[in-house]
Amino acid sequence: MNKAFLIICAVIAGCSQSTQHLNLPYNHSDFHAIIDGKETSLFTLKNKNGMAVTLTNYGAKIVSIYAGDRKGAFADVMQGFNSIPDYIQFGASHGATVGPFANRIGGASFTIDGINYELEKNNGDNTLHSGSKTFSRRVWDAHQTGNQVEMKLKSPDGEYGFPGNKDVKVTFTLTDDNELRIDYEVVTDKATHINLTNHGYFNLRGEGNGDILDHLIVINSGYVTPVDEFMIPTGEIVSVKDTPLDFITPRKIGDRIDDDHPQLKIAKGYDFNYIIKKDKDELAFAASAYEPESGRYMEIFTTEPGMQFYTGNHLRGNEIGHCGVGYGPRSGVCFETQHFPDSPNKPGFPSTLLHPGETYNSSTIFKFSVKD
Repeated sequence: MNKAFLIICAVIAGCSQSTQHLNLPYNHSDFHAIIDGKETSLFTLKNKNGMAVTLTNYGAKIVSIYAGDRKGAFADVMQGFNSIPDYIQFGASHGATVGPFANRIGGASFTIDGINYELEKNNGDNTLHSGSKTFSRRVWDAHQTGNQVEMKLKSPDGEYGFPGNKDVKVTFTLTDDNELRIDYEVVTDKATHINLTNHGYFNLRGEGNGDILDHLIVINSGYVTPVDEFMIPTGEIVSVKDTPLDFITPRKIGDRIDDDHPQLKIAKGYDFNYIIKKDKDELAFAASAYEPESGRYMEIFTTEPGMQFYTGNHLRGNEIGHCGVGYGPRSGVCFETQHFPDSPNKPGFPSTLLHPGETYNSSTIFKFSVKD
């Protein structure tokens, strides 16, 4: 793709265009590769309203989400890259299915039935997102039927340090209600810890089009699990009332992100697990984001008990996205629906232990609309 086009594209509201004739800054050939003997591909979903989603089976990743604004202009609101080589070169998390355990595990180990399991230390002395080369670096088996893509992989006993031969399935569905639904399913033949999420970075102005500090956020939660200096939960559950962590009512991300609050200083912004107000296994409202300039509005629904709200504090600007713009700090925001970090070592948290004969099921919906 011509570099001049990419620069112009970045200036015009994050690659705004009509999806009736979707002119992506990449094509299917950019996503064709052979990795570990398996073929990668690009998959495109479109609905009757013009919304479009692209996916790759490299890491079961969301590549792009094209959503309309109040004037009917579409922009890609998902940070991502233009080829498989880019995804290999840059960070693994963008749009990725993260597993077998999302977020952090303290001490890079856990114990099941008296047996200690050691994991990769890739975040100081801790494990982040299961290690450096996990589900987000695997090529999944994928099959598309209409506006649904089903991706599967087998994770053998001991892979990344996690016990059990695991069969994993993730299904992406785009509905005519402008919902991108993600359904997860896992079975195992040995007790193991499972905690899957999608690590998409959103910018409702359009990716590559500035920061996310003006996004108005609501989080359906009055409590968080605070962290120590290494971002490991202390095991406490604390109220957010009268603190800058409170998003029960709409607040701009940038209003208090740099406040002199000890948790914000540790995380260098927002990077916290919120406990969602809901019944167990209920598919319930977790959060919303509204971008006033475009009018784009996104709602998040999940069956998960928690959600990691992360404001891209550690993005460095060295990863070049769809429109040729580097993704710098706070250029994207994540809503990682999940169980709580370090649950394997925190018996007071909801359990992430999956036994043989059980099925791990989890669902998350990202729903897009506009507001005046």
